[in-house]
Amino acid sequence: MSNFTKAMLERAAAAGIPLNAEQAERFETYHRMLIEANARFNLTRVPDDEAEAIDRNYLDCIAPLAIGLPDAHASLIDVGSGAGFPGIPLAICLPEMEIVLMDSLGKRVEFLQSVIEALQLNARAVHLRAEDGARKPEYREAFDLATARAVAPLNLLCEYLLPFVKVGGQMLALKGPGLDEEIAAAENAMNLLGGRFLRSDALPIPGRDWDHRAAWIEKLAPTSDKYPRRAGKPEKKPL
Repeated sequence: MSNFTKAMLERAAAAGIPLNAEQAERFETYHRMLIEANARFNLTRVPDDEAEAIDRNYLDCIAPLAIGLPDAHASLIDVGSGAGFPGIPLAICLPEMEIVLMDSLGKRVEFLQSVIEALQLNARAVHLRAEDGARKPEYREAFDLATARAVAPLNLLCEYLLPFVKVGGQMLALKGPGLDEEIAAAENAMNLLGGRFLRSDALPIPGRDWDHRAAWIEKLAPTSDKYPRRAGKPEKKPL
């Protein structure tokens, strides 16, 4: 067993995140693929220190698993997946869950699909902007859970994510220390889009002093056909 795999297992156990050796090895393969892809085109920052990469790039994505995702969540979409955060780490840890990774940049989608194939994940990558993808019948209100990490403020994120969520499903936003202010600013967006703030959870990583949190928003009613607005409009004029 490699040092990376051992460290991944030890750090996950310390954080209370369920992880087995096979999954930890998949994280190592993903890590190596990220480093190699970054040499060709800039995907994301990959820390030189493996311990830093494990905590910041991988454990941070799967930290909600220490709390537990609701059992009913059989399908998930990661919007603005970028280098695969949090969708690839969640797909590694949740092989029974059907996962879609959506991104607007073709090179990123090609990379994500190569990772999915190399790791034999129950996932697929699609090349679409969130505003366009949520208008397609196969994706609109089709998922039990929609998530994003480091994509946009919560009011914008609601317009990007909630149209993908089934009534009765949830939106999971991985956020930082400004979450309380973002929740207050997103109240109008939640109401317009059929959502309601449910709760926030701290996502601690042992030995790290950052304040990362998960915001859960439940979908109470269908999203109006008016939303999402055309590409670029949510950013220019947030709800």
